[in-house]
Amino acid sequence: MKKIFPILLSLVLLASCQPKIKEFSVTSGSANFKKYIAVGNSLFAGFADGALYHSAQQNSIPNLIAGQLKLAGSGTFIQPVVTSEYGVNYPGSYPRLKLGYVTDCSGAISLGPVPYIGQKDPLAQLGYKVDNIGIPGAKSFHLLIPGYALLNPYYYRFATSLTAKVVDEIPPLNATFFTLWLGDNDVLSYAQTGGVGDTITSPAFFQTAMGGVLQALTANGAKGVIATIPDVTVIPFFTTIPYNGLVLTRQSLVDSVNYFMDSVYHVSLSQKYHLGQNPFLVDDPSSPHPYFKVRMMKEGELVLLTVPQDSLKCGGMGLISKYKLTPWPIPNQYVLTTDEIQKTQAATLEYNQIIQGLATHFDLGVVDMNTKLGDLEKGIAWDGVHLNTTFVSGGAFSLDGLHLTSLGNAFAANFIIEAINNKFASTIPYIDVSKYHGVLLP
Repeated sequence: MKKIFPILLSLVLLASCQPKIKEFSVTSGSANFKKYIAVGNSLFAGFADGALYHSAQQNSIPNLIAGQLKLAGSGTFIQPVVTSEYGVNYPGSYPRLKLGYVTDCSGAISLGPVPYIGQKDPLAQLGYKVDNIGIPGAKSFHLLIPGYALLNPYYYRFATSLTAKVVDEIPPLNATFFTLWLGDNDVLSYAQTGGVGDTITSPAFFQTAMGGVLQALTANGAKGVIATIPDVTVIPFFTTIPYNGLVLTRQSLVDSVNYFMDSVYHVSLSQKYHLGQNPFLVDDPSSPHPYFKVRMMKEGELVLLTVPQDSLKCGGMGLISKYKLTPWPIPNQYVLTTDEIQKTQAATLEYNQIIQGLATHFDLGVVDMNTKLGDLEKGIAWDGVHLNTTFVSGGAFSLDGLHLTSLGNAFAANFIIEAINNKFASTIPYIDVSKYHGVLLP
């Protein structure tokens, strides 16, 4: 026993000297999270894979944030619930996409987006107050339009009045805290249609609209965080198909194409065709040619993911039509030209300067989503989980190439929580991103 006692005494002394681990304490800092609401567009609604469906909505950015804010005293967070995995049923709507096996025009089988088969969610005016005012398709100024429910079926589902403005829905909620991510549709709708199907909201109008939304959000003294607009030209919808994706594998075909372009069509191009990758042929209204208004794409220009890909692979689109044996350029609505990219990026820059100014004026926290997306393009990691913008395999973007996956939402939610903690000295815990997924394999 005499030999054992000193050892026991040493263990007791050692244990008494061990540093005690301080338990993590969740605090709200200078913010009050009792009533949290979110305002935005499809990125906040939980839209993914080309549709608004139940499981994606459950993993919406605001719903993930709300789960963490509950640890700091926030109450129940209500979303305009979609009941099906198919999507919302309205005229002209499409089902969500899933990854499946696709046979293309050449008979090749590969993994690709295919329509989901299932029951649609009924389109009905629910008429109850929700805390997630994320409306797919909404631009900044749309929230100030009376009767917007009659123009947007996603808002129609929960509008409390068919004549109301979206901003009218905000003050009665008596929010104490909010997150706002709005405005990317003001430029995305232009870019998404190749610069021909919509216009870019003027910065002056954008500032007026965003100011009006923030007036409604802060009317009852609520504090909050606002996010900047990402540069949409770096997301998979625009970057998946390369400008020089026209691959010629036979010299005889190269010679034939060059002969027809030069001697038959008399089309003047920036370069000759060659073996390997070549720029696609696109519409060019400024071409001096009397019939064929075409040119080769320039490096940096973008082909949209919505381009008819069977026509590219088998029909000759982007070069010479196999049916008419005449130049068949990719139509304007499927291409973002250098000029259109510059307009898109310039508007994004101006919007973000406005957002930064409004954040200062209303004393808000700021989430620089524009910088975050730039980092994401190169690849980022959170707790060992890696993410990038590569279509399908990158994990960040869903099968429409525009909206985030559940994993992408978890990352975005953490960026917002980080901004909340930095601005209000709160200690809201981050989301465990390992619990969420990117694009699911079949």
